[in-house]
Amino acid sequence: MKLISTLVVLSALGLTTGAAQAAQPEQGLSGCAAKRSAIENQLKIARDHGNSDQVAGLEQALRGVENCTDASLRKEREQKVLDARHEVAQREKDLRKAEKKGDAEKINKRKDKLAESRKELQEAVDDLDR
Repeated sequence: MKLISTLVVLSALGLTTGAAQAAQPEQGLSGCAAKRSAIENQLKIARDHGNSDQVAGLEQALRGVENCTDASLRKEREQKVLDARHEVAQREKDLRKAEKKGDAEKINKRKDKLAESRKELQEAVDDLDR
């Protein structure tokens, strides 16, 4: 019985991994071309799964990419990095306040939020060169 449940879990993970990989842009593309490719791949997946709400949203996103320039995309991504850095700084300040008060529960909560903000910052930095 345990073997069957393990196989079911592994199969489900394999399916979700395949869908996530298919939603990625084609290799070698960057900037607006990569963004368009990723949206088109996600759109195909949504259509294959019959998700009409997601299809509508992705079609709208695809229309928005028509006005995309690599310079505007870079500027948007740079702003996202700046916003993420500001968020990290704010979370660090909140953590220092909680540490001064000595409330262990608040300290742990602030540490978790800081870790999440740092992860988002790293993702924003990684997106800069895509």
